[in-house]
Amino acid sequence: MRSEEFARGCKISELTDTNNMVCKSSGCSKLHVFNWLENIPKTKNIPEIVEVRFKNTRKGFYRNVNELNLRVGDIIAVEASPGHDIGIVSLTGELIRQQLKKFNVDKGSELKKVYRKAKETDVEKWREAIDMEHNTMIEARRIAKDLNLNMKIGDVEYQGDKTKAIFYYIADDRVDFRELIKVLAEKFKIRVEMRQIGARQEAGRIGGIGSCGRELCCSTWITNFVSVTTNAARYQELSLNPQKLAGQCSKLKCCLNYELDNYLDARKDFPEVNRPLKLKQGEAVLEKTDIFKRTMWFSIVDNRSSNFFPIPVDTVKEIIEMNKKGVVVDFNLTKTFNVKENDQKLDYQNVVGQESLTRFEEKKRKGKPRKNFKRRNEN
Repeated sequence: MRSEEFARGCKISELTDTNNMVCKSSGCSKLHVFNWLENIPKTKNIPEIVEVRFKNTRKGFYRNVNELNLRVGDIIAVEASPGHDIGIVSLTGELIRQQLKKFNVDKGSELKKVYRKAKETDVEKWREAIDMEHNTMIEARRIAKDLNLNMKIGDVEYQGDKTKAIFYYIADDRVDFRELIKVLAEKFKIRVEMRQIGARQEAGRIGGIGSCGRELCCSTWITNFVSVTTNAARYQELSLNPQKLAGQCSKLKCCLNYELDNYLDARKDFPEVNRPLKLKQGEAVLEKTDIFKRTMWFSIVDNRSSNFFPIPVDTVKEIIEMNKKGVVVDFNLTKTFNVKENDQKLDYQNVVGQESLTRFEEKKRKGKPRKNFKRRNEN
């Protein structure tokens, strides 16, 4: 059994109909691996190792011991502990070597096996397991609340043969869930595995709209989360406002790292201004830095509110070197400050032919009424 919809990366839990392969999510490409070797001529060799994906960005590498002719999108039964699990082939071919190197997986290690391509009975049981996940999560939350456990169960993933389930939870502190495991195992007659996830993974599972107006990156394409620090905001000269820097997961936004390397490269030759520049007009303090325009803005200590002038980076270097030699620089602040005086003044122009928004506020035309005018309501 194979599906083009699966090949595009739909989550297992987001399929409404496995036979017709209907996906209800717009973030179907999150688990997809871009195969940049796809157009290279292929041989007819049977893939030795394949990458298989499951729910919640869970992936694994399995050895094709039965030499099955597997392609991306095939639904297969793989070895699990215990029993078997149902997954989807997400990658085959030469790119597997790069993925093994990326995740530090030894090719000669004992990988789990691929049993067979999924049969109709396997898929039917798999669909039944998917339908059970939501109700199991709600019941597990109620049980955890009755046991007074400071944790939140965010999702449940059943194994393909319904003999085991993974409970994903969030907790700030360490939680003793031994009693919870006993209750869940007795309640649902399954083997229970508890797996802790972070706030970023939880936000990616729930999804939402970010401050940029687009879907959250963690719910559409990010699978590996990189730590974000406040230094990323400092290097980019951003205001350290927690409300603006934090995402919906209450952590620093992942997008703070997107342009960080460009800023670090641009700042390589910027001087460190640890003390005020000594000018004849007074001591100049650094206020802000325009990194890509290579301009540093200073203000005189005695009058910081009105005196605000830019100095090029190369000129700042020269002033610092002269200050180290004990020379007070005579810098022309007026010439530098008037750089923007000749800038073109921008104004609104109605270039698309739309009517004025204030057209209804104009005064009514004064004059005599027309002679042939008749009221509509006149009898």
